[in-house]
Amino acid sequence: MTLTPVQEDAWLVIPLYEEARVVEDVLREARAVFPHVVCVDDASRDHSAERARAAGAVVVQHPFNLGQGAALQTGMRYVLEATDAAYLVTFDADGQHRPQDAAEMVQRARDERLAIVFGSRFLDRRTRPGLLKKLVLKAAVWLTNQQTGMKLTDAHNGLRVIRRDAAVRLDLRQNRMAHATEIVLQLGRTGLPWAEHPVHVLYTDYSRAKGQSLMNSVNILVDTILK
Repeated sequence: MTLTPVQEDAWLVIPLYEEARVVEDVLREARAVFPHVVCVDDASRDHSAERARAAGAVVVQHPFNLGQGAALQTGMRYVLEATDAAYLVTFDADGQHRPQDAAEMVQRARDERLAIVFGSRFLDRRTRPGLLKKLVLKAAVWLTNQQTGMKLTDAHNGLRVIRRDAAVRLDLRQNRMAHATEIVLQLGRTGLPWAEHPVHVLYTDYSRAKGQSLMNSVNILVDTILK
C-alpha cells in the first residue's frame, strides 16, 4: 500500500453542523494526511464542536446558524489571517470525501501550478450516486455552467483545492447551497489556472440516513435556480 504524503502546507476547511456521530472518525483519518484542520461549527445543537476539538482540529463557532457558505467563508478567513498556508482545501465533515483524493489534488496543484482544483465525481465511474441524484446534480451543473461560463462536470462537489492567491479573492455572500455556484463564479473571474480532478465520493449509510443523498441535490438545484 502506498502511503499518502503528509500535507504540511495545506489546511482543511470543514463546515460542521451536527456531525457529532462521525466527526471524530472523519478527522482522525483526515489529520493523518492533513495535520492542520479548522472546523467551523455552524451553531450545532449536538457535541460536534467538542468532538472536533478532541480530534485535534481548530474549532471556530458561529453563535447562530448561518449556513454552509458562511461557514466556509469563516474558515477560509481564519486560515488566511492566522496561518501561512499555501493551499486551502474545502472538505465535508460527514465522511463522503477521501483525504487521499484531497492530497492528490494538492499535489496536482503544485505540479501543474494550478490555483484551483475542483473535485469531480463524474470524471470516472467510482462514485455511484443513484440515477435520480445524478440527474438532479447534472441539471445543477448545467445551470451553473450557464451562469458562470465555466465548463465543469461537477460544479457542486464540496472537495476543492484553492491556492492562497485565489482564496484571498473569495467573498462569499450566499449562505445556503448556492454558495457552490458563487465559488465557481468568483474563482472563474480571477482568470487563474484551474482543472478538475476525479474523486470518489462515498455515499455512506450515515449520509443516506440523514437524507443527504437526494435532498441535498434538490436543495442545490433549487438554490442554483433562485440564485
